[in-house]
Amino acid sequence: MHFEKRTARNQKYRKFLHSRQQNLMLLGVFVFVISIVCGCSNQKEQESDGSLQKITVGIDKFEPYSYLDMDGNYTGVDIEIASKVFHELGYEPDFKFITWSEKHTCLADGTIDCIWSCYSMNDRENDYQWAGPYLYSRQVIAVASDSDIQTFDDLLGKNVGVQDTTRAAELFFHTIDSALPEVKQVNCFATTEDMFAALRKGYVDAIAGHEALLNEFIINGKGKYRLLDESPYISKIGIAFQKGTHEELTQKINGLIKEMSEDGTIGSIAEKYGLDAEKVVIRGGSDEK
Repeated sequence: MHFEKRTARNQKYRKFLHSRQQNLMLLGVFVFVISIVCGCSNQKEQESDGSLQKITVGIDKFEPYSYLDMDGNYTGVDIEIASKVFHELGYEPDFKFITWSEKHTCLADGTIDCIWSCYSMNDRENDYQWAGPYLYSRQVIAVASDSDIQTFDDLLGKNVGVQDTTRAAELFFHTIDSALPEVKQVNCFATTEDMFAALRKGYVDAIAGHEALLNEFIINGKGKYRLLDESPYISKIGIAFQKGTHEELTQKINGLIKEMSEDGTIGSIAEKYGLDAEKVVIRGGSDEK
């Protein structure tokens, strides 16, 4: 009788142990599954946080397109457009000032992935894998507000100031084609400040240069100067990659640029930095004005 009771107790005990082992095993499986789920979740969060692939963008210090603000942050027309485009495409732009005369080498040796800094496509169409154009870059002419010069024809026989070795100098020396008349004298200055001073002091009747540069001069002049409506030379600005590379990426950039032109995004950015959107934005991804 006692033996039967012990056997029954042993059987109950073994069932209890077996049940407990099963419960512990189930608990272990549950903890394991939870750890995997949490691990995957954390991994996804980490992948999400670091999902933007870095792309190195070569730039020049050239206001208002690419420069540093008072706090040392990259800013400008091209900085904002490039940031919006690359973020949309899953890239984190790493802007890098380069020696502008070495931009081709920097691109070829992989120091940078692209050039995005008011870079003209004119006469360089076959040198790079291009995205764009997205903006026009204009050469313009500034005169005193009370000047009788209204059109190119009025420059005939006048004294004009330009910065040496610039596109404006080439235009007035007629080394490139333009509708400009023969002027009395072309005065070349080493710096833009010398050129501005010449107009302020009346040594020249007009000065010529990049629209962004002369716009700043006009703004600082507080109404003393104005720009002629005509532009003697218009460049198309694009984004340059090493030739034969990034074909798919440039196509995607072109698609986004077209959207941003049509919805007014590029125009708003241009006007934020003092450019005339109606004159500089290329509409609908076309280079027709």
